[in-house]
Amino acid sequence: MTTRTTDVPPTPGDPRRSWLREHSELGVCVMLLALGVLVLTDALTMDVEITQRGPVGPKTVPVVVGIGLLVIAALLAVDVLRGGRGEAEGGEDIDLSEPADWRTVSLLAGVFLGAAVLIEPLGFPIAGALLFWGAAFTLGSRRFDRDPLIAAVLSLVTYAVFNNLLGVPLPGGPLMGVL
Repeated sequence: MTTRTTDVPPTPGDPRRSWLREHSELGVCVMLLALGVLVLTDALTMDVEITQRGPVGPKTVPVVVGIGLLVIAALLAVDVLRGGRGEAEGGEDIDLSEPADWRTVSLLAGVFLGAAVLIEPLGFPIAGALLFWGAAFTLGSRRFDRDPLIAAVLSLVTYAVFNNLLGVPLPGGPLMGVL
């Protein structure tokens, strides 16, 4: 009498699980593929005014980036399936046997989400300063005399460059009239 093994979940010694572990870089391929499709979909459905000043319109760069992501995903998948593996850098000091530091990852995600929520009511200079200082604090810097000052200067310079020099309008918030 034979038993069906298709209904049995994979065990730790299962060859399917081993194959996936050996080809884990395919996860990066899937992510690049999804990102490329998202960028292309967004670029091709973008509402753009008919008038443009040159041969390169606002859709050109996103389309090129989306196509590039798809090509890189395909090339990486072919390389991985042919046996290629990513090699760790010689100078990397990461111990892969240690678990991930989810506290730091969660705090950084919270800092980024907080900045995204605060950018509209407070403006980029304040939200950006909170973002830069929060990231520095989360990553271990405890220089309370220096870090907020560096974060404020970095945020103001970034705001001035994008808003005034590059012509990319950022929300100014309460500082709109000052800068």
